[in-house]
Amino acid sequence: MNNQRNLFFNVDWVTILIYLTLCIIGWFNIHAAVLDPIHPGIMDLSTNYGKQLLYILSALVLGFFILIIDSKFYNSFSPIFYGLTILLLVVVLVVGRNVGGNQAWIPLGSFRLQPSEFAKFSTCLLLARYLSSTTTKVQDFKTILSCAAIIILPVVLIMMQPDTGSALVFTSLIFVLYREGLSGYFLLIEGLSIVLFVLTLLYNKFYVLAGVVVFAAILIYFLKRNRSAIQTVIIGVIYSLCFIFSVDFAYNNILKSHQKTRIDVILGKVDDPRGQGYNLNQSKIAIGSGRLWGKGYLQGTQTKYDFVPEQSTDFIFCTVGEEWGFAGSFVLIGLYLFLLLRIIFLAERQRSTFSRVYGYGVASIIFFHFFINLGMTIGLIPVIGIPLPFISYGGSSLWSFTILLFILLKLDSNRMGIV
Repeated sequence: MNNQRNLFFNVDWVTILIYLTLCIIGWFNIHAAVLDPIHPGIMDLSTNYGKQLLYILSALVLGFFILIIDSKFYNSFSPIFYGLTILLLVVVLVVGRNVGGNQAWIPLGSFRLQPSEFAKFSTCLLLARYLSSTTTKVQDFKTILSCAAIIILPVVLIMMQPDTGSALVFTSLIFVLYREGLSGYFLLIEGLSIVLFVLTLLYNKFYVLAGVVVFAAILIYFLKRNRSAIQTVIIGVIYSLCFIFSVDFAYNNILKSHQKTRIDVILGKVDDPRGQGYNLNQSKIAIGSGRLWGKGYLQGTQTKYDFVPEQSTDFIFCTVGEEWGFAGSFVLIGLYLFLLLRIIFLAERQRSTFSRVYGYGVASIIFFHFFINLGMTIGLIPVIGIPLPFISYGGSSLWSFTILLFILLKLDSNRMGIV
C-alpha cells in the first residue's frame, strides 16, 4: 500500500495536467470539426467525437496500468515490444486496409489499428536499452550503425505501406543520439540535406552543384592552413553532389504525382488552388479568418461547412485557429512548448541512461509531430499527413502517445530506484 501511495505521490502531475488539458481541447475541437446536426451531443457515441471520448477514457485506463507496472519491465521487455511492432508492420502489408493510398491499418471490426503509431514507443525503448548498455559509446562507428539499424528497420516497413509522414517521424531520433554524444557534424549534415533538397527542387541541379563547388572553394581558400577542416569540406562536397543527384532521381522516379504536386505547391512552383493545393488553401483561410479572438465555439464557417478536408485529424489546428483565433492558437502552442520543456526536464533529472535516452526520444517524437503538423496547416511544410499529438481524432494515435508519455512518467516516478 505504501508503495502505491509513493508511486502516485512521485508521479509528475504537472505533465499529466498538461496531457489532460490537451486531450480535452482535442475532444472539443473534434466535436466542432465534425459536428453532426442529427447527433449534436458531444457525448453521442455514434459520432467521431463520442468515439474520441471513449478513446480518451481508455487511454487514461491504459496510462494507469502503465504506472502500476514495475519500471524494470519496460527495459527488460523492450526487445519484445520492438519485435511485436515489427511483426505488426509486416502483417499490415498483407492484411491491411488501404485508406487514402496507404495500406497502414489493420481492420479489427469497426476499429482500425495503425501499427506505425506503436512502433514509435517501441523503437524509443529499444534504442534506450541499447544505448544504456555499459559498453556502448555513441562516438563508435559500430554503435552508430546499430542505432541506425534499430531506427531504419521500422522506417523501411512503413515506407512500404507507403506512409511517408509516419516514416519521417523516426528521423527526429537523431536528436537523442546527439544528446548522448553523437558528433554535431551529423546534425550539420541533416541541415545541409534540407537546404540542398529545397534548392535542388527550386533550381536546375547543375546550378546548385556549381554553387556548392564555388562555396567550397571559398571555404578552402580561407582554411588553407587547416588540413582537417579542408578534408571535412571536401567530404561535404562529395556528399552534396551525391545527395543532389539522389534528390533529382527520387523526385522524378519514386515520389507519386500527388506528392510531387504538394511539394511544388509549397515551393511556389505550381498554383493549384482547386487540386492538391486545395487543402492548404482552405486551411490558411480558416486559420486567418479567426483573427485575434476567433469566431467562437461551433461558429466557424470553414469548419461548419466542411471546406477543409481531414479537419478532425491532420488539419485539426484549423478548427482551433478559426474558432479560437490567434489567442487560442497561442495558448495551444504554449501548452505544447511547456510540455516539451517539462519532458526534457524530466529526462535530464533521470539517474539512469535508459530513462534519460527514452525521455529524449519522447520529446523528439512529440516535437516532430507538433512542428510538422502546424507547419502543414500554415503552408510552411508539404502536407505529409501526421496527427497533432493528443488533439487529432484517432484511437491508435492517442493510445500510442499516451503509452509514449506515461512510460516516461513511470520511469520518472521511480527514478531514485533505477540503476
